[in-house]
Amino acid sequence: MKLLLGFMWLLHWLPLPVLGRFGKLIGSLLFVLLPSRRHITLTNLRLCMPELTEAERVVLARQHFQAYSRSVWERGILWWASEARLRRLIQLDPSSVPVEQMTAQPTILLCPHFVCLDVAGAAVAMETSASSMYVQQKNLAFDRVLRAGRSRFKPVKLFTRQDGIKPIMRALRDKLPYFMLPDMDFGEKDAEFVPFFGIEAATLTATARIAATTGAQVMPVIATFLPNFQGWRVKFYPVWDNYPGTDMVAATRRMNAFIEDRVREAPAEYFWTHKRFKTRPHGEPSLYQRAPQP
Repeated sequence: MKLLLGFMWLLHWLPLPVLGRFGKLIGSLLFVLLPSRRHITLTNLRLCMPELTEAERVVLARQHFQAYSRSVWERGILWWASEARLRRLIQLDPSSVPVEQMTAQPTILLCPHFVCLDVAGAAVAMETSASSMYVQQKNLAFDRVLRAGRSRFKPVKLFTRQDGIKPIMRALRDKLPYFMLPDMDFGEKDAEFVPFFGIEAATLTATARIAATTGAQVMPVIATFLPNFQGWRVKFYPVWDNYPGTDMVAATRRMNAFIEDRVREAPAEYFWTHKRFKTRPHGEPSLYQRAPQP
């Protein structure tokens, strides 16, 4: 892992078009070399985008592997490049991070799992402190680099799932914006089965529940690639009106519908290699079983 991190550090000095094309090439190779992840990706696309032909889904799956690989290698720029370089490469929509709006009251920054989500974190971290949940890495060297990369600008509070909900609530009450990544399958605990692309998906209701408890506003933020390897676009969406209301399931359904719309705008950049539909309602079979070989 130390060799890999050293290689990433060397590569971050490359011009982004060169690094991006390298990442895309590696992604094309991984599409061939990782059949289990390819199977998960294609299964997700068959479930979520039945209107596409199988050939179109294969093209989209390959593009996703390329995008995901790019995001991993380009992360070296987020971790080690100068702030001036990052500011040149990140295009903000609107033209600046809405710091005053997101710190005037408790704010949940809703950040779905697009491959460039770390870019959104960097864009905010260069302007103001924030907090976020992160998955503690098994490799200690990589975990240290990850934490350092995400906290090298303004102070950042990073929580793990083991920390529970209380630190998040305290951060929000202190008006520290909280990055919420709400769209992964963590099982049935604290989740409801809510449609995602028409498929019942175990979805955490935490966004709605935390907003209801703390009075936090929900401001979505999504990062995507700019064309021609020119950098990234970070878009801050308007705060949701009348959210969450009194029905937590309806609020969670509203969240999933918003994410669906954004996925359709940049389908190759959503995190399709995750088993989003792994948890099934009682009695339903797995959606990821491979067909038996003849």
